[in-house]
Amino acid sequence: MRELIIIRGAGDLASGVGHRLKRSGFRVIMLEIENPTVIRRAVSFAAAVFAGEAEIEGIKAVKADTHQEAAALSQTNMIPVLIDPMGESIRTLEPDGVVDCILAKKNLGTNICMAPAVVAAGPGFTAGIDVHAVVETNRGHYLGRVIWDGSAEPNTGMPGNIGGYSKERLIKAPAQGKVRIIRDIGSMVKTGDPLCEIEGKYALAAIDGLVRGMIIDGSRVYEGMKIGDVDPRGSKVDYRTISDKARAIGGGVLEALLSIFDRRDMDA
Repeated sequence: MRELIIIRGAGDLASGVGHRLKRSGFRVIMLEIENPTVIRRAVSFAAAVFAGEAEIEGIKAVKADTHQEAAALSQTNMIPVLIDPMGESIRTLEPDGVVDCILAKKNLGTNICMAPAVVAAGPGFTAGIDVHAVVETNRGHYLGRVIWDGSAEPNTGMPGNIGGYSKERLIKAPAQGKVRIIRDIGSMVKTGDPLCEIEGKYALAAIDGLVRGMIIDGSRVYEGMKIGDVDPRGSKVDYRTISDKARAIGGGVLEALLSIFDRRDMDA
């Protein structure tokens, strides 16, 4: 069995990374918060926190209640998801690698001393100081590139352009309160269709397309919070499979880890 990798975060991009590492033979444990606010639930292992298990393209994740259970499950063909927002289990489990895929656009506590190989996805980290390597997450020519010296491109504050649309794709909460979903993931919608209701106010689709992401029904949100997205490509998109962006980032993380482990073996 290959090295143990702990991934901080289990959203859609983190899940793409976890899926690739598991397929490549690594043992994988994913850490999440108690109430994940994931949008693309169909491709997020974080869904296991709510449902007990989640499956993406043939890989199943299951919720683990203790770090001992997570360690045991990591040796099977499944990925355990452990509620551990502060990463306290990392010291106990002593993984070979830690990957920060929280994608908070800032460092929430990951440091280069956590494991022999520490990799971070996106801005907020400096390779060689905070972590051993950083993987670019900004859409474009450098998506998935491994950075060994420096940082990823800064957060633009704008979602990636898909089909000519950017911020129009986003679904934001019209009020603070509890979400009642009207059109869930997988629904085809038209501009102006109500997607969800919060305290008597409705979030409406700004474009035609497929509801690709929607926060879990009953979630409590604040006004202006991102709670979903509509993909203008419509039925051409398979919302149940890992995105091109997640695959690119997963490839970058895999490259970084293998490079670090190869150097370690050569120096041994």
